[in-house]
Amino acid sequence: MTMIAFEKWQALGNDYLIFEERALAFELSPARIQRICDVHTGVGSDGILLLSEPDAPGFVARLRIFNPDGSESGLSGNGAREASLFLRRNGWTDADRFSIQTGAGEIRPHITGRDTCTLDMGRARTSSEDYPSGDGDGAAQLKAGGRTWRFQHVQVGNPQCVIRQPDVGELQRLDLAAIGPAIEHHELFPNRTNVSWYAELEPGVIRARIFERGVGETMSSGTGASGAAIAYALRGGDAPVTVRLDGGELVVDVGEDLHFDLTGWARPVYRGELAADFRTELEDL
Repeated sequence: MTMIAFEKWQALGNDYLIFEERALAFELSPARIQRICDVHTGVGSDGILLLSEPDAPGFVARLRIFNPDGSESGLSGNGAREASLFLRRNGWTDADRFSIQTGAGEIRPHITGRDTCTLDMGRARTSSEDYPSGDGDGAAQLKAGGRTWRFQHVQVGNPQCVIRQPDVGELQRLDLAAIGPAIEHHELFPNRTNVSWYAELEPGVIRARIFERGVGETMSSGTGASGAAIAYALRGGDAPVTVRLDGGELVVDVGEDLHFDLTGWARPVYRGELAADFRTELEDL
């Protein structure tokens, strides 16, 4: 039985397994994704990036992104950088600038170094179908975890609920494992939401913590950092915005029209193969 190859990549501690669809012998069902991502009975990761041939002209590849609970995400900033650099290193393209299809639409990577790239992420929105009852004016409130939170909704390819904190001390004291799920699953967000809390460190620099839907608190999130940076800019903060996360720094450049670019690094960790016995387990699921 042919083994199935993959690569593991990480960006600021946010790790994904990258599979090429042409190498897979089965569909990536939610049950199989959960088993592969399990740290004890599988490979272990924050999710899976699936690359396939594009179905429209002008694109290098189609990218699908899966969370470890088996759900599909429209976009991941860290995952998209990992996929972009993977495509370049593995011969899908030799261009510095190209386009990728995603569930959230077109993204345009610009490869700037061996392990760095800038993603043209398009325009963010402050209203969307993911927050149907509001207009995202930054004055919205919700109740969760015994508290009332004022938040800014931002759609960056996936929904973000961004909550400003008065200082870093307050930010660090938050128990995200306790309060994150109630906000992720709040009735205001029919498709669930990602949640970012941030505090300003100095003009143009913020500290953020991220709770991702289907994942929990993460060391880093590119779209979470983008949501926090956009919410900060909407309040008059300086841009570009350096976002400091547990895993490192990302830079988000936000225009007046909410067009934004995300810059950061991503690196491969190892190449591997799913063993024949494990492949049989997956096929039986």
